Order: sequence, then structure tokens, then C-alpha cells
Amino acid sequence: MKNRLRILRAEREWSQQDLADRLEVSRQTVNSIEKGRYDPSLPLAFKFGRIFEVPIESIFSEEPEVRQTVLYRPRRDNGGLPEFD
Repeated sequence: MKNRLRILRAEREWSQQDLADRLEVSRQTVNSIEKGRYDPSLPLAFKFGRIFEVPIESIFSEEPEVRQTVLYRPRRDNGGLPEFD
């Protein structure tokens, strides 16, 4: 999950420890969420929103899904019907 925590902290000139104190979590928790190693629980995500006074959707966003592409090419020996890879 992508997030804007570092940007929001910088705008307020807060350290990770400052944010952790406001959230009542460890600095390591803030660091792990900020770096995308862990996703916050829903209650913690709402706490981020309240502290930054923004909707959680403006803080956190899903990373785009990797989609597998199915390729096909016409086969000459089967009357031109597509062959899927």
C-alpha cells in the first residue's frame, strides 16, 4: 500500500517519533508503515486521518495490480484460429 505519511509529516515538521507519540505507537511502527513494509490496521488508519485532519483515502492508496496479459497469435496450420500462450 502506498502512503503519503512522509510528506504529511514533513509539511508539519514532525519527526517519526512526534507522529508515533500522537498515535500512541512506537517509532518503529511509524517507520514500517511509512516505508510500506506493513499496512496499518483500520483503526490505526483512521487515527492517521484524524491526526492529519484528512480522509484516509488521501493518505493511503492501493498499489496498482499487476495484471497478467494473455497473448495470442494466429496459427497457420489450424485455419487461422487463435492460439493462446
